[in-house]
Amino acid sequence: MGAPEKLATSSNNSMQRVKVYRLNDDGKWDDQGTGHVTVDYLERSEELGLFVVDEEDNETLLMHRICSDDIYRKQEDTIISWRDSEFSSEIALSFQETTGCSYIWDHICNLQRNLHFDTIRNDSYHGANNELRELPAVELSTLPSILKVVVDGSVTDQLCVTELILHDQIFFRKLMDLFRVCEDLENKDGLHMIYKIVKGIILLNSPQIFEKIFSDELIMDIIGCLEYDMETPHVHHRNFLKDHVVFKEAIPIKDPLALSKIHQTYRIGYLKDVVLPRVLDESTLSSLNSMIHSNNGMVVTLLKDDTTFIKELFARLKSPTTSPDSKRNLVFFLQEFCTLSKSLQVVQQLRLFRDLVNEGIFSVITDILQSEDKKLVLTGTDILIFSLNQDPTMLRSYVSRQEGVPLLGLLVKGMLTDFGDDMHCQFLEIIRSLLDSFSSGGQQRDAIVEIFYEKHLDQVINVITSSCPPNGSKNSAKPEILMNICDLLCFCVLHHPYRIKCNFLLNGVVDKVLHLTKRKEKYLVVAAIRFIRTLISHNDEHLMSYIVKNNVFKPIVDAFISNGSRYNLLNSSVLELFEHIRKENIKTLLKYLIDTFWDELAKFDSLPSIQSLKLRYDQAQEHAANNQNNHTETRKRVDERGLEKEEEDYFNEDSDEEDSASASASMTRGSRIRTRPGPGVSNGSGGLVDYEDDEDDEDYKPPPKKQVEEDEGTLEFRLKRKLLAKKEETDIIKKRKLVGKTQTQTQTQKPKESVFATLCSTLSQTVLPSTTTTTTTTTTTSDNKSTNEENKSEESEAEKGVAQL
Repeated sequence: MGAPEKLATSSNNSMQRVKVYRLNDDGKWDDQGTGHVTVDYLERSEELGLFVVDEEDNETLLMHRICSDDIYRKQEDTIISWRDSEFSSEIALSFQETTGCSYIWDHICNLQRNLHFDTIRNDSYHGANNELRELPAVELSTLPSILKVVVDGSVTDQLCVTELILHDQIFFRKLMDLFRVCEDLENKDGLHMIYKIVKGIILLNSPQIFEKIFSDELIMDIIGCLEYDMETPHVHHRNFLKDHVVFKEAIPIKDPLALSKIHQTYRIGYLKDVVLPRVLDESTLSSLNSMIHSNNGMVVTLLKDDTTFIKELFARLKSPTTSPDSKRNLVFFLQEFCTLSKSLQVVQQLRLFRDLVNEGIFSVITDILQSEDKKLVLTGTDILIFSLNQDPTMLRSYVSRQEGVPLLGLLVKGMLTDFGDDMHCQFLEIIRSLLDSFSSGGQQRDAIVEIFYEKHLDQVINVITSSCPPNGSKNSAKPEILMNICDLLCFCVLHHPYRIKCNFLLNGVVDKVLHLTKRKEKYLVVAAIRFIRTLISHNDEHLMSYIVKNNVFKPIVDAFISNGSRYNLLNSSVLELFEHIRKENIKTLLKYLIDTFWDELAKFDSLPSIQSLKLRYDQAQEHAANNQNNHTETRKRVDERGLEKEEEDYFNEDSDEEDSASASASMTRGSRIRTRPGPGVSNGSGGLVDYEDDEDDEDYKPPPKKQVEEDEGTLEFRLKRKLLAKKEETDIIKKRKLVGKTQTQTQTQKPKESVFATLCSTLSQTVLPSTTTTTTTTTTTSDNKSTNEENKSEESEAEKGVAQL
């Protein structure tokens, strides 16, 4: 079979390591072996197919002709399967790398698309375009014809040209020979024609063509052809690549395939970014990027599988005898190696990173961060960012241990260090990730938080105090560093609110941060205001009391007043702070703001936020005053209701409790206290007064008969008012009209007479002392009779009303 021979002669082809599986009759997958897969022409045929050659004995494990009718499936980024019609069974290729699977999958899709359009071409273009069945001979005179074939024509024609170029094994060799001849003869027209042909071939966007033109054999001549663009000045790209581009090996790479892919990747990138940046269309650019991604994955795979290579790398990084220049190159290589590993599958990235951790990558980075070379320090932070993206728990686990404590200090130091124009926000990002309260690993996280607040918080705050007036003239930090500090403090407030009282308030952090309001940079003043805004979002009463007691808002209000009527970020941030206080109705701060600063803020009362703030304050004051008045009136009504209730209780006891009246009739002469209505009580309220026993008091004189009469009449009137209070006046009139009937019924009902007699007895016994009960009752009866003769209508109605009750 000729296919394996072709594969052997093309060592630079994209050979990918796969396992071949075939589905047996029992529905299970049989392992057919492990080898490398590639796409190549079938023997003595113009058709392309998949070849898998055993990695040990170079025997052919699989030869499959790619057909437009076959249905290929891609599964889980590493498996391609289809049904082989020749053997009537399912075939599957399981790739070691996801990049290799994607690469072969793209080949299959492109080939099927080409076959589909080739069928259309055969049906539609069988007359006028017979010249597309073969390419013109590569000669100087035929260059215009070749250019027309490559550039002009429909999509179908371009697909056909791609097949013809791939099928002609010597096309590129002849074209490059002609290019060298034209260059020697300085034939500008021929060189310009060849430039257009090569550019058109690249825009055909064929992965197979890219494999050919980016090979070591052709790449330099291809780049030479692209130098002769008559519309741009001539640039000697080949001289630059030969003389100025130097391939540095920090660690010698022994695998020839890895070296070839490294060189090829650089050339693709150079052509994409330097030679043809304005020419490439989006689809071609995407294909080149995919090829770079695939090459990177292959290089990293080849290197990570070489255990001796990784061990030698870390041994040199840790060795004290390694020269500074060599160590610098090793660090840059490690950074590049970590960057390239992003081309691997996620699971394989994680495995690689764990291998690097086992080799001691964190201790190496700790050593790197202590270097005086700032570029080297930033490179070390890039590697740490890579570790956080892979598995942040590993970095937290290292920092929480004793040997990892210095790393946190170096990160804080890096955040406070001036790196010139280079970005150094990576330090802030790493510290925030380590202090993140929502991350996993509670004990490790808590240990890191404790270390930060105990050892590094004061260090961070001191940078602010030393950078603000009046201390900012000597040791002033860059504004970017101060901004990073404010961002970190806001992050700490949100993620560690329990630290506010014990670390922020006790150590005066709030007051020190507000020193930033004295800086001339307005965005630093805004950063300080944002910190206060973050603080009060917790609505903690202890914190509010601290703000009022220490007059924390004074620097903010002063900055607002100094800003005047300018509508800028400072103005908006202060107004937003006031709006938050108003909307959340933080009464302590609302009262503090208006009581303390209204004389200054009144100048801006035309602003809606200031108006709303004052209105909310006035409403709160009015509400407080109303509550005080309501409280006073409520107490007054309660007191008055208490007096009325005492009177009701008194009469209820007199009218309802017969047992109490009977008991008073049998009281002994030794009793010392009698109860009767208080003669001096006003507004209808009752009271209790003490009387000494009449038998024991020699000066005691019974009241006149008329007085007893008045007391009893008053008692009856009060009792009648109490019993008839709930009746309407109309009901009383109706009762008066029915007096005759009621009196007749009362006379015939002896139980009611006994009730009336008992009630009268109770009333008389309650009014007079026990020793004169009989006399009082007789007197009351005779007085009532005489009264009835004088005013028969009114008194009889009252008696009958009592009798009915």
